[in-house]
Amino acid sequence: MSDRTGIFAGSDPFAIARSWLAEAEASEINDPNAIALSTVDANGLPNVRMVLLKEIEDAAFVFYTNYESRKAQEIDQASKAAFLLHWKSLRRQIRVRGLVEKEEGPQADAYYESRSLKSRLGAWASAQSRPLAGRASLMAEVARVTATHGTNPKRPPFWGGYRITPVEIEFWADGAFRLHDRFVWRRADPSEEWHIQRLNP
Repeated sequence: MSDRTGIFAGSDPFAIARSWLAEAEASEINDPNAIALSTVDANGLPNVRMVLLKEIEDAAFVFYTNYESRKAQEIDQASKAAFLLHWKSLRRQIRVRGLVEKEEGPQADAYYESRSLKSRLGAWASAQSRPLAGRASLMAEVARVTATHGTNPKRPPFWGGYRITPVEIEFWADGAFRLHDRFVWRRADPSEEWHIQRLNP
């Protein structure tokens, strides 16, 4: 793979992803860690929404959500998901497809505790994805959980992380005349070695 140089160079796709994200943190105006997360429902109909990627581990990508939300239900029934990181400022993107498992241990506790108090209380108050009578109802629930849980709430049992272990990662960078550079890393199973291939734009 002699022409995989510059921003594409390296033998670890997670290190490349971390490097690209670090660059984006310096140039992207809002939420450089925003990902378009894609799941499918029980009928195979796709769903996509923006969430925040919170960690690029040595072998996986982690985000957090309400386990009773629609996205969580779809993840739990399929155990698979895909996402896209896109940075307009860098003219780059990373596409990921993989297997998903929950992160609901000490790591999830630590991340929850690092959030602002309002965000922690909001996690308790929001019945994510379910019908809401009005904003006043939501604010009343925030007041109720504040009175119940105080200023140091524990992580809700219905809120935590998901870890996506990829079987495919594609790195894309804009090229002149729409002749973009694309390299895809693929493996049939997370236990296998990566196969790297350049793709046509």
